[in-house]
Amino acid sequence: MSSNLAYAERPHQEDVCAHAARQSERAPRAMAQAEAVCRSNGARLTPIRRNVLAALYSTHKPLGAYELAEIVAPGGRRIAPITIYRALEFLIEQGLAHRLASKNAYVASLNGGAKETAAFLICEDCGGVDETMSEELSNSLLNILGRESFQSREAMIEITGRCSHCQNAAH
Repeated sequence: MSSNLAYAERPHQEDVCAHAARQSERAPRAMAQAEAVCRSNGARLTPIRRNVLAALYSTHKPLGAYELAEIVAPGGRRIAPITIYRALEFLIEQGLAHRLASKNAYVASLNGGAKETAAFLICEDCGGVDETMSEELSNSLLNILGRESFQSREAMIEITGRCSHCQNAAH
């Protein structure tokens, strides 16, 4: 293997990935926050919903419904994809997960149902996704929507590029 091998061609190492480390640190608090969000909304985090959310929290990469079905299947028992899609729909409604249109996959929200506009920073090299929110971004978007008299159903932004970890690893 050449030492000049691009980062994207190297095997992904979870133990040195900045995205994985951040996700691992945040996941327990985010899961507790998710349960609190559901309680305050009068919603029920059923075992399948909890398992899907836990699977999303267990990785820093977006997962498709079929991948989730394999992960949450107890003892290899097959779970129907529609069951996963229903759980994802619930999690999205509660603000606990997001669908990344560019990946046709899902990520857990680490912001526990926050209503601000989310921006997802998607690394093209390692596949990691970071969620960020800012009041300034939300306000700017609201101003644009108001100027255009547009009523949004959902507002989130997907930005692709290279994370700082991959940029540093390439040098």
